[in-house]
Amino acid sequence: MGVFVDSFISALHMMVALDRSLLEIIYVSLRVSILSTVIGSFVAIPLGIFIVLRDFPGKRFVLTVLNTLLSLPTVTIGLFVYTFISRRGIFGAWDLLYTQNAIIIGQVILLIPIVTVFTISAVSRISERYRPTALTLGASHIGAAWVVMKEGKYGIISAIVMAFGRVISEVGISMMLGGNAKGFTRTMTTAMALEYDKGEFVLSIALGIVLLTISFLLNFIVTRLQGKLPV
Repeated sequence: MGVFVDSFISALHMMVALDRSLLEIIYVSLRVSILSTVIGSFVAIPLGIFIVLRDFPGKRFVLTVLNTLLSLPTVTIGLFVYTFISRRGIFGAWDLLYTQNAIIIGQVILLIPIVTVFTISAVSRISERYRPTALTLGASHIGAAWVVMKEGKYGIISAIVMAFGRVISEVGISMMLGGNAKGFTRTMTTAMALEYDKGEFVLSIALGIVLLTISFLLNFIVTRLQGKLPV
């Protein structure tokens, strides 16, 4: 117990002193997670709205696949991407492996099903109310989709926030594709795993506090947004 208390106090001192190694790790984590969230959302939100508004053959199967991908292990994504960007892979010549870009690619793959499914959930009921009215008033299909997206903005933002929380806390993709290089691809989760293996807990506890703070803020935002969702 005494070791934990000492480590906790040292971790707080590290955070207050704005330790450079701590800030580097936080910066890398935030950078790759924010970029992957933005890129993935630009793909997933239109995809989710398209699935809601359009009837097409195999739609139920697509929904089943998307829901299945919600539980896809991050190490599976890491292995899948690794086979494509390794030296012998199709994109090996691009030297993506063990870079931040590799982590972003893996996290985008992880994030797309999450944002898509929750976007579908957010706009499906709204579509039944607003889309027919918009089309009756002369709006195009794109215009009707825009109306639906505006009405479902709180649910869509909640989906983005939850997806960001998922990618910033994952470890498999970051470890397999980033390589945990200090100052370059070391994220909060991979650094915590490394420090634990070394038996050094100060940095791990400091990063854990940061992750818990981020988690609390994300849950606070989602809770506030869910209070604004239509019943």
